[in-house]
Amino acid sequence: MMMGHAKTEDIEIFLTVVDTGSFTGAANLLNQQVAKVSRAVSRLEDTLQCTLLNRTTRRLELTEEGHVFIRYARESLNTLYTGEEAIKLLKQACENHVKENGQDLLDEAAPSGHLRIDAASPFVFHQLTPLVGDFVAQYPHITLDLTSHDNIIDLLEHKTDLAIRIGDLKDSNLHARLLGKSKLRLVASPEYLHQHNEVTHIDNLNVDDLSTHKLIGFNYASKLNSWPLRTPVKLNFHMTASSGETLRQLCLNHQGIALLSHFMIGEDLESGRLVEVLPEAIVRPNNREAIQAVYYKNSAVSSRILAFLDFVQPRLTL
Repeated sequence: MMMGHAKTEDIEIFLTVVDTGSFTGAANLLNQQVAKVSRAVSRLEDTLQCTLLNRTTRRLELTEEGHVFIRYARESLNTLYTGEEAIKLLKQACENHVKENGQDLLDEAAPSGHLRIDAASPFVFHQLTPLVGDFVAQYPHITLDLTSHDNIIDLLEHKTDLAIRIGDLKDSNLHARLLGKSKLRLVASPEYLHQHNEVTHIDNLNVDDLSTHKLIGFNYASKLNSWPLRTPVKLNFHMTASSGETLRQLCLNHQGIALLSHFMIGEDLESGRLVEVLPEAIVRPNNREAIQAVYYKNSAVSSRILAFLDFVQPRLTL
């Protein structure tokens, strides 16, 4: 029996089922009925004459054939989306070419459409926001939609095209691009250190003294409260908050010592509003320094994503 060709829509639905982990999740994301999603996957399996997903009451698992197929499916869809984007840009170029002011063809054939970006609030505030104006001026046809989540989010669930994540990655379904590394620094305000007169000079502080100081940590992610110190010390947090930006503000208001990424405190250190303590106490490199941009491999907005990353990466102050 000769094998037919799979429909693009069925492949897209299958990938969404895999990425969301369930037929229901895929149906919600695609705004379709669960039965239609299930039929699409069954139709794809019939076309390929093999089982792609093992269905149990608790979860879905890719079969060996499913693992093989999904790799090629993502690549082929990405190629198809890129081709569609190229045709769209070509049409725009042709339309714009006849405008009275007739700008250069390459300038007119620029990426366009919505680009939804998510990052932790400190990264949005200190790194992305200062670059938005120049980016929009260079790419006026791209509409940015910026959101802030201090927890790691599911890109599909939150309908996000691109996420900036801090630290090591584990999700194999994502494209990842390393934007750089940002050192972790223990910081406090000069006023706070002066108030604790047992420290007559910043150089007199040693790692064991941390147990006697007011430490500021996170209240939702215990791993962020495990500081990568060369010498292990029991850490007792005097105060916690959900956002790195809140931790920064608490430090600026003389409430204690916090461990923060350089990308959000560089200007504070330069101005003297904050000072670094125990610079040699942090293990480097560590798994919280990498700044990575992630997106799904079958993304239909690849030209917009690449335009944004190519623009911001050399301008970041990590």
